[in-house]
Amino acid sequence: MAVDELTVEQAAKVFADPGAYTDAAYFHRACARLRREAPIPLVEADGYPPFYALTRHADVMEAERRPEVFRNLPQPVLMETEMEAVVRRAGDLATLVHMDDPDHRKYRALTADWFQPSSLARLEGRIAELARRAVDRMAELGGECDFAADIAVPMPLEVILSILGLPESDYPRMLQLTRELFQGDDPEYARGSGSFEEFMTVMYDFFGYFGALVDERRARPTDDLASVIANAVVDGEPIWPFQQISYYVIIATAGHDTTSFTMAGGLQALLENPGELERLRRDPSLIATAADEMVRWVSPVRHFLRNVAEPAEIAGHRFDVGDRLLLSYWSANRDEAVFDDPFRFDVARKPNRHLAFGFGAHYCLGAVLAKMEIRALFAELIPRLRWIEPAGEPQLSRSTFVGGHKHVPVRYELV
Repeated sequence: MAVDELTVEQAAKVFADPGAYTDAAYFHRACARLRREAPIPLVEADGYPPFYALTRHADVMEAERRPEVFRNLPQPVLMETEMEAVVRRAGDLATLVHMDDPDHRKYRALTADWFQPSSLARLEGRIAELARRAVDRMAELGGECDFAADIAVPMPLEVILSILGLPESDYPRMLQLTRELFQGDDPEYARGSGSFEEFMTVMYDFFGYFGALVDERRARPTDDLASVIANAVVDGEPIWPFQQISYYVIIATAGHDTTSFTMAGGLQALLENPGELERLRRDPSLIATAADEMVRWVSPVRHFLRNVAEPAEIAGHRFDVGDRLLLSYWSANRDEAVFDDPFRFDVARKPNRHLAFGFGAHYCLGAVLAKMEIRALFAELIPRLRWIEPAGEPQLSRSTFVGGHKHVPVRYELV
């Protein structure tokens, strides 16, 4: 059904429909209508607890600016009611995403120095090498590949797991677990039927793997990030294994999927906008702004939830304690009030006030690293491309939380 034929209430249900995220044009039309007519709709979708959706950039920013009122706990991500109950009984993760201050501030500080620009500078050579290897892999594939699966997925995984200090032999296992955790709504990646019980077995597998890593790094610490977490101290006491393992999970997963989706979606955007690809060919200095535009365009973290801790107001709308707000980054990053011609992919867009990394206290810890990787890959790829064209239909992943292009088939010739 066309968006214009829907009621506002029906249009708002896109936020709770994993399938809606596989049709970006439809989703964005629905959000554009909501921004005009009902920017903070109450969403009552079958199988989900009710929530309000924040569709405008300014409203999302307002919620991000007030973390003491709009809190991550008790529920930071939209889940079906039954899934949420299962997770509550089994014990949810304790990642930075699941924390509010003062715990959030303390646990973020444990690894913050690792992700500062001055610290990440030491990785530039390694990331450039991995980018060369990625484009060399394209050459070896003989002029046709699935850029998402063959190129965009392996490179960020290699970067983040090398920072953690994990052996390359474990990379395939981490890729599988990452996909099963974040892409459980997608039949291509879900474990088994994607049932709640199978989702929990994914969690147990993560805990089994990283539990053994904690023991090893405590016994024999090295200079990697895994050792920092395994031997971390908060308020003078070692952090609990549950928190350690949760920390590993969020770094291994968020540090991989979000960047790979941005790389794949970034290339797809260039295929759809060949004039922008030509601009990059003529002026490689635009790679930096192009990387930021790719992040805005893809917005791989599609939402976070915030939980109202005290009576509050945003844009004249009153919220009560216990209300849930879905911060739609997909919608906010196409807001006509903030972005000039927001549905145009512009490799020179500046300023680019996108919210794909969040804002404020919960701003993405790995934002600098992600942009370093995206810049490195396209700085290597663009000069080596003689030509490139689609070789089939691209596919977006079926997920309300983290997602993007899972398949980008292309034909090309490299120098």
